[in-house]
Amino acid sequence: MMFSFFAACFPFPKRPNAAQQGLPYTQTSSEPKSCIFCHVSAENGFKVMWEDESFIAFHDYRPAAQQHLQIIPRSHIGEYAGTCPSGKESTEVSSASIKHLTKSNVALLKSMEAIGHDLLDELDVSPSMRRMGFHIPPFNSVDHLHLHVHGLPYKSFAKRAKYPAVRGHGSCQKGFSWFVEVGQAIRILENGGRVGVLPC
Repeated sequence: MMFSFFAACFPFPKRPNAAQQGLPYTQTSSEPKSCIFCHVSAENGFKVMWEDESFIAFHDYRPAAQQHLQIIPRSHIGEYAGTCPSGKESTEVSSASIKHLTKSNVALLKSMEAIGHDLLDELDVSPSMRRMGFHIPPFNSVDHLHLHVHGLPYKSFAKRAKYPAVRGHGSCQKGFSWFVEVGQAIRILENGGRVGVLPC
């Protein structure tokens, strides 16, 4: 029981498959290094809330908060960059996650943040009850850039502990944490830095 509590509070770097995560799409062995988030669609059982030609937003299958959405770029931006089944080539970043993004990717993050705010507006979530951010590898479960969009409160202390927003000190935008809020990530990148678990 104590291990379960710590595992919930401190996510360990592991890569569960789609079935273990309770996701509707399961990769077949014939697919080359495929990504569950490259297959997000209503047809594949995802609860899609919004989409356009560049991004898609869907409800998380295991919500940590009263409202929990994920926003992803349709282009695969993750450990295995390449072409998603949608046919869109990953041109913004090659082999990237939040920790690999640079100043040139700030517009991408700002677009994702704006979509998140628009969706939370639709859900009548007060600005003071919002949190948006990214898990920093190796503490992410899917290798495809995805923004967690939360309408608070969290459902439990353990779920809240998976998304710690730690303010930085001095010239650091964030403190030691496996989660970075989207605003922190944007400021870090705008200043020419890189997002990591250590203060940055």
